[in-house]
Amino acid sequence: MRARFLGKDLESQSGSSPTLYATDRADRATYIAQGWIVTDPQTLADIGPVPQGETIIEIPEDVLKYYARRYQEES
Repeated sequence: MRARFLGKDLESQSGSSPTLYATDRADRATYIAQGWIVTDPQTLADIGPVPQGETIIEIPEDVLKYYARRYQEES
């Protein structure tokens, strides 16, 4: 599987930016999101159990615009 850079949070420090990538999986469209690990106890309680091998991350709303832009470019 390969990952293609879509965009990153322009307000973050260099090297620690929340970032969105698209994968080239053939069986379904998937994305990889780099973000801040959520450690807030209340937030984790609101979400509930997280399966092994997964984690909860937080990304700025501005990063999600790169998801929408990907499909706008294709049309």
